[in-house]
Amino acid sequence: MAAKVYIVYYSMYGHVEKLAQEIQKGAATVEGVEAKLWQVPETLSEDILAKMGAPPKSDAPLITASELAEADGILFGFPTRFGMMAAQFKAFMDSTGGLWGTQALAGKPGGIFYSTGSQGGGQETTPLTAITQLAHHGMLFVPIGYTFGAGMFEMEEVKGGSPYGSGTYAGQGARQPSKLELEQAFHQGKYFAGIAKKLKTAA
Repeated sequence: MAAKVYIVYYSMYGHVEKLAQEIQKGAATVEGVEAKLWQVPETLSEDILAKMGAPPKSDAPLITASELAEADGILFGFPTRFGMMAAQFKAFMDSTGGLWGTQALAGKPGGIFYSTGSQGGGQETTPLTAITQLAHHGMLFVPIGYTFGAGMFEMEEVKGGSPYGSGTYAGQGARQPSKLELEQAFHQGKYFAGIAKKLKTAA
């Protein structure tokens, strides 16, 4: 049976979604892995989103907390808000109390990817503060470390991401993930899927 890798994300302007799509592509290259995209529910009204200039949501299905338990590994993606995950994603994590009570996610690998507005806007604090969610669920945090190789040391162009996971910079919203950032996301998906598959096979 294929290892199920869920890529669960929240994206207001599409930056995190683009990373999620590349992560799915990377994960899908690992034989014996089924990678699926999921969105978490929006908490803002359509009127507010329209005033904020947010584009329509994609057709990726909405996930419920209980569905997380079906996955063999989960990658969580979100934009930052003041150095931490966006409230929409935190609200979803707050709904997983039942899973925490039964420790249904304990032992499952988990990873993180993210978007920030600027270089000093939380590329490390956002994943660092998000790790608490994985820890309380007993999940096994899988960072990418420096497995992306030379791409981790790029100094000639602005590049999001860190050893904690892939990332991008949104700027004022107009900047889109660069080729290198998308390559890092693809790598994260492939790397994480390989580990999820090994853990499932060993179980």
